[in-house]
Amino acid sequence: MSILFTPFTIGSLTVKNRFVRSATQDWLGHEDGRISEAQVELYENLARGDVGMIITAHAYVQHPLGRASIRQNGIYDDRFIDGYRLLAQAAHRHGAKLIVQISHAGRQTSPDLTEGETPVAPSAVTDGSTGITPREITGDEIWALINAFVAAAERAKKAGCDGVQLHIAHGYCLSQFLSPYTNRRQDEWGGSIENRTRIIREIMARCRAAVGSDFPILAKLNCTDGLSGPGYLTREDVVYTARLLERLGAAAIEVSGGIREAKGVMSRPNIRSEEDEAYFAADARAIKEAVRIPVILVGGLRSTATMEGLLQNGYADMVALSRPFIKEPDLIHRLCAGQAKAKCISCNACFNPAGLACRYEK
Repeated sequence: MSILFTPFTIGSLTVKNRFVRSATQDWLGHEDGRISEAQVELYENLARGDVGMIITAHAYVQHPLGRASIRQNGIYDDRFIDGYRLLAQAAHRHGAKLIVQISHAGRQTSPDLTEGETPVAPSAVTDGSTGITPREITGDEIWALINAFVAAAERAKKAGCDGVQLHIAHGYCLSQFLSPYTNRRQDEWGGSIENRTRIIREIMARCRAAVGSDFPILAKLNCTDGLSGPGYLTREDVVYTARLLERLGAAAIEVSGGIREAKGVMSRPNIRSEEDEAYFAADARAIKEAVRIPVILVGGLRSTATMEGLLQNGYADMVALSRPFIKEPDLIHRLCAGQAKAKCISCNACFNPAGLACRYEK
């Protein structure tokens, strides 16, 4: 049997195979942030297709400043618990584990999404993709943000979900604190890597105290801003953060990269050959060599040969996919039956707020 179809343990969870559905914004939620029937159906189809672990689209922890897109799911209030309970039940009916990704937009939002309020960020660095300059978040607001992440984790546990994933990637608020490009503070929340990771330390410690030791807390970690030169996130910073997460009790680290300003980094287009796949593999290998907790790799994975090689050669312990599951929700069944690779060609036509779907048919 291929290693891809063998069980694996993450914290207190035993996952039935090595496949993870990476968090994927689907634009299917209700306007007020509640889980919709269409989302329950989407997640049940993924679980029915034998995805071992499903990570939800990022749920924002604080309203309105944490909101990053239209029809994004919220988890900032107890009224959202019932919706996540339905998602967990849908996943569990087919033996999948459900992890809720919790997030805050930071500067990657706009006043039309935040009820007219100016977005907040560690520092007032203009977002080159929108031209919007956020205001610097205050110390009191940082503590409120920390408490919002903790409350979100508690809600996910109350809903019967299997864990949470802190979104420290893709240019959202926690990764903004981590990167010296977006964090230019001179106080205890900025400057050194120790200070830039302070918010992660505080969230992890308080989450662990709130949800207990048996409720897994995962992290999605940026390995690069996607922009080169001095003043951006370095591999040394990333490895430091990975080791810190391990010490703080993180159950696993998913490795990804890119921010909104760096086009074509997070979801590279035109993945046509095995040589195009696994574009964050070297960074995942560096992290895996530095920690003992499981490492999950996402980014352009398409073929069984590539994915098996990554696991067998010590780059990662699990593989995460996003776009291929949009094209083929039953992809795991197809790969198990002998299909050599996903049909997704990474055209990125599925990035469409009209609703999650593959718009390329051939």
